[in-house]
Amino acid sequence: MQIKDRVSIELGDDGVAQVRFTRADKMNALDQTQFEAIIEAGRALHKMKGARVVVLSGEGRAFCAGLDLSNFARQPSPDEPELTERTHGNANRAQQAAVLWRKLPMPVIAAVHGVCFGGGLQIASGADIRVVHPETRMAIMELKWGLVPDMGGYALWRGLVRDDVLRELVYTNREFNGEEAQEYGLATHVDNDPLAKATAIATEIANRNPHAIRAAKRLHAGMVERDTDAILLEESIEQHAIMRSRNQVEAVMAGMEKRTPKFEDV
Repeated sequence: MQIKDRVSIELGDDGVAQVRFTRADKMNALDQTQFEAIIEAGRALHKMKGARVVVLSGEGRAFCAGLDLSNFARQPSPDEPELTERTHGNANRAQQAAVLWRKLPMPVIAAVHGVCFGGGLQIASGADIRVVHPETRMAIMELKWGLVPDMGGYALWRGLVRDDVLRELVYTNREFNGEEAQEYGLATHVDNDPLAKATAIATEIANRNPHAIRAAKRLHAGMVERDTDAILLEESIEQHAIMRSRNQVEAVMAGMEKRTPKFEDV
């Protein structure tokens, strides 16, 4: 599936959906069409039967170089919503391009290489897991242009980056590499072949009970904001719905019989 010649989606038989930014000639920079294509891809993935895990990557020399600088010269159309308008649930359009990966019901693994600046870093931060090449150039770039990060970064970085480190990265827009990103909390793994590593992790996850994986993601989503009592209750609700279901029994039987499980997809 190709969306606006900007994003491609390929769903494998193993349940791993490979999602790629395909604006390689512009280092997958974010213009209005790119934002629209990313959001449309999110809608397609949300209802895609058989998609158990998403691997998100960029073609060419970059994961995503951030905002296309042509945006600075663009005159907004008279009917264009204000940034403060919530056009996508709790987000505006630019925010949705980053936070939609957390909103998807299945896990998302970002494979990051080349350049990952500004909005690109906020999109990568929306993934559940990030695999980054050690030499990837990364930066929270917005202050360079006199702006603040506003694509969901502050929501997505909670629990990832130590507060004083995040402040320094935001205030200075200092560039850092993949190895430093792992030290800061912005990378889960550092690997010379991020796409292969991300796909290997995705394949492993895809062999788990898809109902349980989605339930675990829902629990993670509420872990930061809920109080202890609410978390304990939510764990019980999710477990009650899964326990003794067909997929849960299949997970047990496959493990005991040392074979590949055959799950029913969500």
